[in-house]
Amino acid sequence: MRVPAALRLDYVSPASYRAAGWQDVLGIACFDDGAMQADDIPVAQVNTRVLAGAPPVLEVWRCAERAVSGRHGRVHFRRSAELLFGCIAVTEAHGATARREAGGGGFAAAASTLHEATTLAYHEICATLDTQGCPHLLRVWNYLPDINREAQGIERYRQFNTARQHALRACGRAHTGRVPAASALGAASDGPLVVYFLASRTAPAFVENPRQVSAYNYPRQYGPHSPAFSRATLLQEADRVTLFISGTASIVGHHSLHAGDPGAQTRETLNNIEALLAEANRTASGAQFSLRSLACKAYVRRPVDLPVIRAALSEALGAESEVVYLQADICRGDLLVEVEATAQSGIGGHP
Repeated sequence: MRVPAALRLDYVSPASYRAAGWQDVLGIACFDDGAMQADDIPVAQVNTRVLAGAPPVLEVWRCAERAVSGRHGRVHFRRSAELLFGCIAVTEAHGATARREAGGGGFAAAASTLHEATTLAYHEICATLDTQGCPHLLRVWNYLPDINREAQGIERYRQFNTARQHALRACGRAHTGRVPAASALGAASDGPLVVYFLASRTAPAFVENPRQVSAYNYPRQYGPHSPAFSRATLLQEADRVTLFISGTASIVGHHSLHAGDPGAQTRETLNNIEALLAEANRTASGAQFSLRSLACKAYVRRPVDLPVIRAALSEALGAESEVVYLQADICRGDLLVEVEATAQSGIGGHP
């Protein structure tokens, strides 16, 4: 059986990307409001502000082998023999139009415009995976406008969770257990729902945090349908394993802790990440993941909290750690910071 070619993640400026001249790029996420064009390479344009006066940041995924691009509906993708990167942007107006064109098929009755946009996005993502023979979602990033705002009597993040779960079920996919690592963050009010994702021909391993209730088992106090993601996933490669840590925050069990204290929330978030690293090292025999091996994105609700959050992360991760700081609303209104991470570790004697 073939194993995926080495996956690689780089955070670079647009100028550094152009200078690098990489030939093995799978896809790009561009943060801030600067548009990015990259020939036929899919680019997810994410409207979240890069903090501390930094320029726009590109999140570049590479695969160490030739890749080809394509489109399926609204999904722009690029794939190698084993891996696929894809992205889709759906305005809520487009979601409503798709509902009318489908005659309601696949859409919930009296659904919100966000529900319709989410349903459309996930149906097209699942169809892309099926047609391209990369059925296993590894990691998904979701950015939705006004994530904490209430509409039609329910928070928009909870609307999103309901729509995502309904769409996964309709497409014959799991919504508990064997589900990808994921994040869901707020984005600019006037923007589309943006989703980008990594998928593989090879199924990952799924990792849960012993300090937390699995998100897909949350009680109904967090909404009528639970979030459909694992706390982390592990992708076995030829001589290494790649760890994708979902958006992680100051939650123990299923309760948010340290309300109003960004420093304490950051430290609790790091406790959760350390617990996931221990589980990942246990699951992937021979792996040696550590805090110092992580490349992170930190989402900060209130820019004024950035110095405290950055100091706590620098102390734990090391002053030379790779962290991109973005301003974004978090999925719960009482959470001030969320951290996601990616890491690689050699196995079987490989560095």
